[in-house]
Amino acid sequence: MNSLSTYLIISALLFSLGLLGILQRRNLIGMLISVELLLNAANLNFMAYNRFLAPDPVVGQVITLFVMGLAAAEAAIGLSIILALYRKMHSINIEAAQKMKG
Repeated sequence: MNSLSTYLIISALLFSLGLLGILQRRNLIGMLISVELLLNAANLNFMAYNRFLAPDPVVGQVITLFVMGLAAAEAAIGLSIILALYRKMHSINIEAAQKMKG
């Protein structure tokens, strides 16, 4: 049961859920969580390929740690932008952010 295709199917499901969440959500917090799902799907791919195909087992783990650090930085910056938007517009909906353009 533990084969590469199993991990790739789970990763594809995570990626499609994240993409669906980005396209359907109007709430910025929901969109941020969806981006995290996308990054977790990429991490699962890296680790699966690392486990089954890589000659050097450290490469996939290092890339996964780098992506996790990038996700943490993205979450911190995203939450600070959302907080600033909420303080200014008293809403975290996308329509409120689009009003700031013009």
